[in-house]
Amino acid sequence: MKKPAKAAPAGHAPAHAHDHKHCVEDALAAAERLCAAKDLRFTPLRRRVLELVWSSHKPVGAYALLDKLRNEDLGSAPPTVYRALDFLIENGLIHRIERMNAFIGCSHPGESHRGFFLICSDCGNAEELDGEGLSEAITADAQRRGFAARDMTLEVTGLCADCRKT
Repeated sequence: MKKPAKAAPAGHAPAHAHDHKHCVEDALAAAERLCAAKDLRFTPLRRRVLELVWSSHKPVGAYALLDKLRNEDLGSAPPTVYRALDFLIENGLIHRIERMNAFIGCSHPGESHRGFFLICSDCGNAEELDGEGLSEAITADAQRRGFAARDMTLEVTGLCADCRKT
């Protein structure tokens, strides 16, 4: 049975003039709950990396994160930051946008789902879709061809509503 489409949590829809304070607060609270439930360590570096990823709806690269962390006392060596990113990905708190080699906050933390994204080629904002019906359609079409899909990510580029207005 198909789940009804969910509205994005308050503060999670990309916008050009948008205060990300609520996005960051919601993401950190969700991460704390998830880590507590799974008995995982939500270290200060993991917390800070998640906070930086959520500071914008634009995907952020690892080296941009390193630059931001360079003046902080959390350990900004590339392997350390990559381990923090791996932890956040493995626990469903962020996604990797393959085409950009960058990271974006997950709007459905703790839920098993596929990564489907709309990426604006003008402003660079990315929005995660609730693509359950799309996932089912791709899986069914793959099965008709004898293909067993294991993982899928979809990245669609175009213009967001705000950029289309200008």
